[in-house]
Amino acid sequence: MVRKVKKKRKLKVKNLLKVLTFIVVILLGLAFLTDVKINNIVIKGNSLYSDWEIIEKAGLDDYPSSLKTLSKSIEDKLEKDDYIKNVQVERPSLTKVVIKIEENLPLFYYLPAEKTILADKTEVNDNFPVPTVINYVPDKIYSKFLTAISKVNYDIVRRISEIKYDPNEVDEGRFLLTMNDGNQVYLTLNHFDKIDSYLDIIKEFNNKKGILYLDSGEYFEVRQ
Repeated sequence: MVRKVKKKRKLKVKNLLKVLTFIVVILLGLAFLTDVKINNIVIKGNSLYSDWEIIEKAGLDDYPSSLKTLSKSIEDKLEKDDYIKNVQVERPSLTKVVIKIEENLPLFYYLPAEKTILADKTEVNDNFPVPTVINYVPDKIYSKFLTAISKVNYDIVRRISEIKYDPNEVDEGRFLLTMNDGNQVYLTLNHFDKIDSYLDIIKEFNNKKGILYLDSGEYFEVRQ
């Protein structure tokens, strides 16, 4: 009976060294990349918070490792804030982060509840330069009013000093707005967006003061 003898394969030392060298290079590369820090942070869309406040809330104030900092974790941290509605994080390069903020803006101070109302209907105790709704608004009107004013240009919202719920026999969704410049404006919920044209309309009256009727007729009554 013939016995088969297994040949021992000689270990190729050169190939082994190549593999080990490759592994070492990979490990060193990963160690280097892990140590690369975020050093360029761009904030867009913020008005309620400063850039640095956003950076702190996002946990980026110590310029952490780029690879260890996930975009999703930045978004989650910021979206926990009452005043931030949505966050989009972009990573155009290894060391750069772009954070795009959509704010949950304060719309008005509701005097009956002594609360500031945000765009998503959240009530907070903080004060902002926003109009004051000075009287009670019935629930069915209040919800529509909140939707209407949330669509108004925010620069115009900030030009409003006071809002009074002022229904008449014709329209239960009627409001009287007192502007910071001293003019007053009547609006209805069905045409609330007309207030966006306020500045263009008022220019036509050469800085005269009075009442602008945008609820019906669209005319300006000059104050004597």
